[in-house]
Amino acid sequence: MFAVVRTGGKQYRVAAGDKIAVEKLAGEAGDKITLGDVLLAGKGGEVADVAGVTVAAEIIAQAKSEKVIVFKKRRRHNYRRKNGHRQQMTLLRIVSVG
Repeated sequence: MFAVVRTGGKQYRVAAGDKIAVEKLAGEAGDKITLGDVLLAGKGGEVADVAGVTVAAEIIAQAKSEKVIVFKKRRRHNYRRKNGHRQQMTLLRIVSVG
């Protein structure tokens, strides 16, 4: 069974056993959480009712994503700024969908 869940302003298609990286969620490694905002659920090619569907997940780790370089430049004005940013993220293992 699969489900489409929304967390951190993004949508993810998940099934039991999947590992996903989402925007930072509160909790430590090993904690169990439930993703309640289920948008779609189904099995195979058919869509099921999402009223009673919940997604259980386990936090694997709290980490940072890849570095994003922010570079600003204005031609012929000797203006250059270089900044870096690493977004906080949470690695999840989907335990069950249902």
